[in-house]
Amino acid sequence: MRRVVVCALMFFLLAVSAFAAVKFKQGALTITQDARRAALQVEVADTPETRSQGLMFRKRLAENAGMLFIFEEQSLWSFWMKNTLIPLSIAYIDTAWKIVDIKDMKVAPDPNVGPFEFYASRKPFKYALEVNQGYFKRKGIAIGARVQFEFKSSRR
Repeated sequence: MRRVVVCALMFFLLAVSAFAAVKFKQGALTITQDARRAALQVEVADTPETRSQGLMFRKRLAENAGMLFIFEEQSLWSFWMKNTLIPLSIAYIDTAWKIVDIKDMKVAPDPNVGPFEFYASRKPFKYALEVNQGYFKRKGIAIGARVQFEFKSSRR
């Protein structure tokens, strides 16, 4: 029995350290809709590891912060809220950097076990932007808005 507990504890610590080791690139993103502009500081999920981690286990997200997911190609990807503790809104963005769909995503009854709802865009997209739920409504951002993004340079 002791061996099982030790193995389970080691597995748990290894899993937690693997998530903690994921490093996100940083970027600045601006959304423009008519005369309205919204500026965000974003973490970038552009690898299988960072896309898989996303905003899991976060207890809060700053008001003007988000996560930009970058995929290799435009397609109809879907998102879920596994291990996500805060309600989010997601904007799906095409290769021309135009928002093609927006959805509100709710926290699952049990974020670890589910059941999980899948959130898919009605149109193909290459980028997805997750922010605090209601951000787009508060800022007057809707489908058709234009997005500009640039990576922050990392100085060492």
